[in-house]
Amino acid sequence: MNRFEKDPLIPGLAKVVYGDGEFRVLTPGTFVLCAVTGASIPLEELRYWNVARQEAYASAAIATERAEALRARGRD
Repeated sequence: MNRFEKDPLIPGLAKVVYGDGEFRVLTPGTFVLCAVTGASIPLEELRYWNVARQEAYASAAIATERAEALRARGRD
């Protein structure tokens, strides 16, 4: 990771690639950050993400809100 990458250097932050129904850890860590709230999501609790946008979400409600907001902007 370098200073031009989006993710901050946070101890324990994993770098993950989100796929259909599964994710792959590229850089070991214990959590990822919710794309909407910034909350830490432990990898063992990670259930919601967007493959196309490569974003993780802390809950189904947050994932739904994000999808609706993107649709409203025409960016789904």
